[in-house]
Amino acid sequence: MSYSTDQADTWRQAGIYVGRILKGEKPGELPAQQATKLEFVINLKTARAIGLEVPPTVVALADEVIE
Repeated sequence: MSYSTDQADTWRQAGIYVGRILKGEKPGELPAQQATKLEFVINLKTARAIGLEVPPTVVALADEVIE
């Protein structure tokens, strides 16, 4: 089980930054940003291999389930 950033959102934010730089803003003056959209991923195969049982309610909450 892990939380990670949404890759599409990360690339979109990078594109916005590049656009701002190309329009003349100084990179050093741009604010640092933190990911706001996260994905919850569960690897059931690994969980089973280490003897961890993941409740169905938790699996239902996952954005992605690896069988």
